[in-house]
Amino acid sequence: MKPFLSLIRAQNLLMVVLSQALVQACLLSAGVQWAKVLEPGFLALTFSTVCIAAAGYIINDYYDVKIDAINKPERLLVGRIIRRRRAMFAHLVLSFAGVLIGGLLMVRVGLINLGAVLLLWGYSARLKKLPLIGNVAIALLSASMLLVVAVYDAMLNKTTLGYALFAFLISLIREIIKDIEDMKGDSSFDCRTLPIVLGMRGAKYILYPLIAAFMALLIASVLHPSTPLLFDGYMLALVLAPSVWMVVKLARADRKADFTYLSNLNKLIMLLGILSMLLV
Repeated sequence: MKPFLSLIRAQNLLMVVLSQALVQACLLSAGVQWAKVLEPGFLALTFSTVCIAAAGYIINDYYDVKIDAINKPERLLVGRIIRRRRAMFAHLVLSFAGVLIGGLLMVRVGLINLGAVLLLWGYSARLKKLPLIGNVAIALLSASMLLVVAVYDAMLNKTTLGYALFAFLISLIREIIKDIEDMKGDSSFDCRTLPIVLGMRGAKYILYPLIAAFMALLIASVLHPSTPLLFDGYMLALVLAPSVWMVVKLARADRKADFTYLSNLNKLIMLLGILSMLLV
């Protein structure tokens, strides 16, 4: 059981559940209404999203066996602990379940889920090896994870769109950082990721304006007249300040360990940003 939980990135799936629960309870209702999280339809929606996300992690590891043997040998599961056929079978079952459940809830949700499955497959098989395209694909999927809740509730609003943009930018930044972190293994298998094409310095020059855009979004949210003072203070102290620190560390980073640190810092900023929904 433990290898399988590691394969599907159980901790990341909890982040998916938390994100969608906060959108449902905080952004799509007046005040915080946790009862909406327990509605059967929403629980089914979240389960379908978790199935697709888990399937995406599996197919990514399925295609990355050789690369991961160099980049992350201690975390290699497919082909070493879990057989490749079983991994593929689990991917297909989870993908089918996610699309089916989403389609039964609403045709539009089913189509979004189907698009996510196809994009995750394409990313794992080909897109992740191309400069920037694979990074954008994952960032779009991160944003869609929040937007699908609003689509299901037919209540898309500016606040939800703002958080979707937050998820897109912070995910795009992290994906590029991860590509720099994994340069050694990727370059051994003819990948054309951004840092391989432009070099570490060139990839940093792409990251700086992206982080600047992300920070501009944070500042705009704080300056918006409708946000409460507690939200403003939270965003400045716990989301914007770590983002400034990320820039400082990025400027000094030149080793794999530095970019591992930045990737983890990025995840912390993402979590803190998601939790800010409680204060909107």
